[in-house]
Amino acid sequence: MLDPHELYELSDDLPDLGQPVLIQALTGFVDAGNATRLAREQLLTSLEARPIARFDVDQLFDYRSRRPVMTFVEDHWADYDAPALELHLMRDDDETPFLLLTGPEPDLQWERFVAAVAGLSARLGVRLTVGLNSIPMAVPHTRPSGVTAHATRPELISGYEPWLQKVQVPASVGHLLEYRLGEQGRDALGFAAHVPHYVAQTEYPAAADALLSAVSRSTGLLLPRDGLGAAAEVVRVEIDRQVAQTEEAATLVQALEEQYDTFARGRGEKNLLAQETGPLPTADELGAELERFLAEQTRPGDTDTPRG
Repeated sequence: MLDPHELYELSDDLPDLGQPVLIQALTGFVDAGNATRLAREQLLTSLEARPIARFDVDQLFDYRSRRPVMTFVEDHWADYDAPALELHLMRDDDETPFLLLTGPEPDLQWERFVAAVAGLSARLGVRLTVGLNSIPMAVPHTRPSGVTAHATRPELISGYEPWLQKVQVPASVGHLLEYRLGEQGRDALGFAAHVPHYVAQTEYPAAADALLSAVSRSTGLLLPRDGLGAAAEVVRVEIDRQVAQTEEAATLVQALEEQYDTFARGRGEKNLLAQETGPLPTADELGAELERFLAEQTRPGDTDTPRG
């Protein structure tokens, strides 16, 4: 394998970071409700960010599968939105330094990239790496957003009960990074926020709020969440408005609520989609019906209307 250190350039004037936390929030993998993007933007807009390492995107990015945007004005090209994969130095609300990895998930050289990030984090004294994701789940929007937690050691996610048993899913660089760090005996964990799958294609701030809250609890960082709660309430009111328009939709949401509450009371099932009570339809049937309903209620030109 080529030297992973050749994949990035690191600033040579770094302050003493102590043993910082590294938060990984790359784009390109599943991001239901845009929760990972919203959480990332919340940090970047609320806190000062200084890029301290830049990766060589030309070695990692497939430009023809994800073409960057260029802007044409009258008779010339005026701008090029170049992809950037960067490690930012930030400080939380208590001035504690931490690192944030942002940019597109690499299309190429996954193992080399993971080795580079692992080596870079060791070089910077990172004590814990935390990954962010959000996934569509058969949960109602009327209940608090939950998270699935996973880690290289169970002690890192003490207090989080599993929502799923064994599943196979497409890999991501972030998950591969956590796996490789675990092989090296280093601490890493991740959170996947649960987003009602009938609104998975629209912004769902409640899930972003849940992600940042989970990171704060697990790391001790004081991360800014101002505005996410109010945005989440606006989204919920709009979904409630649509659901209230027909008895069918209200019945479907109620069924999801009952399924959720049954699971919450008996967490021993360890599977949100398992065990239905009474004549409830399956989670897939509920989601399909409610998704179709919301799509039918979308008005042309109403860009803020939640969609499935």
